[in-house]
Amino acid sequence: MDIRSHEFQARAVAALHDASLQQALDKARDGFVAKRAVQVAELSEFEALREAAKTLKDHVLDHLDHYLERYEAAVVAAGGHVHWARDDAEARRIILDICKRVDARTVTKGKSMVSEEIGLNAALIDAGLTVVETDLGEYIIQLAGEAPSHIIAPAVHKTREQVSDLFEKAHGGPRLTEIADLVDAARLALRERYFQADVGITGGNFLIAETGSSLIVTNEGNGDLTQTLARVHIVTAGIERVVPTLDDATLFLRLLARSATGQETETYTTLSTGPKRAADLDGPEEYHVVLVDNGRSRMLAGPFREMLRCIRCGACMNHCPVYGAIGGHAYGWVYPGPMGSVLTPLIKGLDAAYDLPNACTLNSRCASVCPVKIPLPDLLRRLRHQQFKQAITPRRQRHALAAWRLLATRPKLYHALERLTARALAAIGGRAGRIRRLPGARGWTEGRDLPAPPGRTFLERWQTERGQS
Repeated sequence: MDIRSHEFQARAVAALHDASLQQALDKARDGFVAKRAVQVAELSEFEALREAAKTLKDHVLDHLDHYLERYEAAVVAAGGHVHWARDDAEARRIILDICKRVDARTVTKGKSMVSEEIGLNAALIDAGLTVVETDLGEYIIQLAGEAPSHIIAPAVHKTREQVSDLFEKAHGGPRLTEIADLVDAARLALRERYFQADVGITGGNFLIAETGSSLIVTNEGNGDLTQTLARVHIVTAGIERVVPTLDDATLFLRLLARSATGQETETYTTLSTGPKRAADLDGPEEYHVVLVDNGRSRMLAGPFREMLRCIRCGACMNHCPVYGAIGGHAYGWVYPGPMGSVLTPLIKGLDAAYDLPNACTLNSRCASVCPVKIPLPDLLRRLRHQQFKQAITPRRQRHALAAWRLLATRPKLYHALERLTARALAAIGGRAGRIRRLPGARGWTEGRDLPAPPGRTFLERWQTERGQS
């Protein structure tokens, strides 16, 4: 997927004026938040689980090389293959080589954000393969020719009417408007594809070092069919997804569904360990795991390693007022919302995503709901600091900050300018006491009038009244 994060401001404005998008966001916005709140309230140990998950993730990151080696050994012992990809290009090459070797024609895919990150679909299609997304949300946006707008609800930006239009065009037959009918239509369309698939590709929510298993969670069961019916199963996952034991994975499972969709648990939790054995009735003949670095080692060694704790639940974006207003496509790449505003600059570079660290009000709602306690506002501040040091911040903004620093370190000059500004604004407001247009602040006054200050500063008033008392 081509990165378009440099277009954030223009895309955000377009999103705010997109009536259909705003309708879809309004319906989705409160649902995730309310359902999570109910689940958290019913689990008295939720905060203790968050702290335990944070501690465990930090331990794994401190010993990541050890657990990855254990995981690789366990996968090989179970008859599987592990491939290491330094970047997105190498990951694509590895997967394409496997598909070519087995003469694959059709590939089914379960939900995988890493596959989006590495641009896998486009590479497979360019190589002549038929690619079928089996997650319902991913299937919808594949029909629309769009990217996901949310990491757990890819089609959250689509209204029911838009989905009906897509299905009518793709499937033919009578127009369907009921959700149950639309789901049935997708199920029928996908069913034959599962049996045609030569290769099934899934993500991995967690990789279990002690057993060499990959663990996925779904609500539709599509992941099970994707990895069971195809001749070859390929797991794509970031290197940070490894956990020591199955018991450790259950800790994260108690947090994941509650944080993501407000469920106690997902409908399906599936473990996959190696290829089909002699006594197995079904399963793949080959089992491959592609472990993707793509900048993660660099994060691990730097001041942003806490971002590698992320379990991709989407809670941060569900609670983010910026994401809630503009949706995911405005962010211009795979990962939207607060986590995307950190990850995208770290993976693709600050130059390519210079607006994203500033697409945040620093209200800290994201940090307060993160199940692994990632301090997202702190990480965004660090990125802003790096932007300033690298002179990536727009020149006008850097000059404004330099001027602010000059004033803030010279109190007399600051207060003199403050008094002058208060009087000037009072004069602009006139008798009505309202500012209708303000030079240099058009964005503030285009849609509203601002109350004019009374003509003197708080400090002046305080000193006057203090002298009278």
